Order: sequence, then structure tokens, then C-alpha cells
Amino acid sequence: MWSGPRNISTAMMRSFSSRADTAVTDEPFYGAYLKATGERHAMTDEIIAGMDCDWQSVAATMRGPVPDGKAVWYQKHMSHHMEGPVGIDDFPEHVHVFLIRDPDLMVASYAQKNELKDAAQLGFARLVEYHDRISQRLGRPAPVVDSNRLLANPETKLKALCAAIGIDWDPAMLRWPKGPHPADGIWAPHWYNAVWNSEGFGPPTAPSALTPDQQRIADECRGNYEALVQYCV
Repeated sequence: MWSGPRNISTAMMRSFSSRADTAVTDEPFYGAYLKATGERHAMTDEIIAGMDCDWQSVAATMRGPVPDGKAVWYQKHMSHHMEGPVGIDDFPEHVHVFLIRDPDLMVASYAQKNELKDAAQLGFARLVEYHDRISQRLGRPAPVVDSNRLLANPETKLKALCAAIGIDWDPAMLRWPKGPHPADGIWAPHWYNAVWNSEGFGPPTAPSALTPDQQRIADECRGNYEALVQYCV
């Protein structure tokens, strides 16, 4: 699952973790990204110290055996993290899905958690680039999930997603226990309070007012969002 930040990607990870047949991994390239770029996020030092920060080593792990002998492996990847020598082409055997969110909603959510300086932090351009590559390889559009559309009808959209990626629908995907999950990244205490307090998908997100600078960034992402949303399951 390729996503930008604040796209209900953690709720989606929770949904898949509720399946008995599925292992989940949370943003495995985050440490490598922070170390390579020098970006300062909340808990940067702890993340770098606690993760494998070697791009090739992480990629090899993500191409390796599925943890615990599970049939499905949900890997949560952030497109903007891929600033090193590894990219989507290094995962030719994976099934790739793209998770998006209306830029206005995404910007408003991100600004509550971290300083937003430019559109690159949201990863939209790379999501389009990666979607184009995978769609060309498949000979058809790769599946896309829009977060607000999913929140409006989780069961229908999750059933469509399962069909698109060739796995059986499991109603367990609609519910999960409150609190942390063992697979949560080191950064979870800063970013995951909403998911920790949830037991399932919430209602669609309502728009909120943006500052002029925030609106400029959202508007810059709008074209990329529109390029992907047409392929939603």
C-alpha cells in the first residue's frame, strides 16, 4: 500500500491486521528516509536508532518471507520516504495499491502534526509516477483507494479492494481493538492517537479552513489527486 501521510493509512493497516491470514509492517523505510535526508520529524533520533536504516537491507526484508507464515503481507509504505536508491521497481513481485486523500483534507490533517513546508512532503507526485509505472507493467490501471470514499462505505470499498487484489473478503477488517498494535512504528505515540482511540473506521472527514500557504500546497497537489482518483475501486 503506497500512501502519502495522513491518508488513513494506519487505519487501513489496522483493518488488514484484523485478518487472521495477514501480517502487517509499518513504514519500514522511515528510518532510512530520515537518515538520508536529515529531515527532523518528531522522534527522529529514536526512529533512526531503532530501525534498520540501510535501504537495500530493508528492501531485501520486504521481498523476503512473509512474517509468521501468513498468506498476506500488508506493507504500509509512504511514497515521500523513497528518497534513496530503492523505489517501487525494486518490488516486482508485490501487488501494489495506492491510497489517496483529497489534498485539502490531507493538508489540514498534516499541519496538525508536523510543519508543512511544501507539496513534496505529501508525496502526491511520486504516487502518480509509481501508479503510472505499475499500470504500464500491468497493462491496466493499478487499484486506487480514496480515503473519504472508503470512510463513507467501508464494507463496500474494502470488498472491492479485496477483489481487485485477489484475496477473499473478511468482515473482520471492519473492526479492531483500541490501543497500540505490536506492529506500530516507534513514532506511533506522536502520530497514531486517533487510531489508538478507534475500534473501526470513522465517518468521512469534513473540510476545515486552511491558511493561504496551506491552500497553495493543497492546490499544487490537486492535479495529481485528480489523476489518481479516476482509478478508485
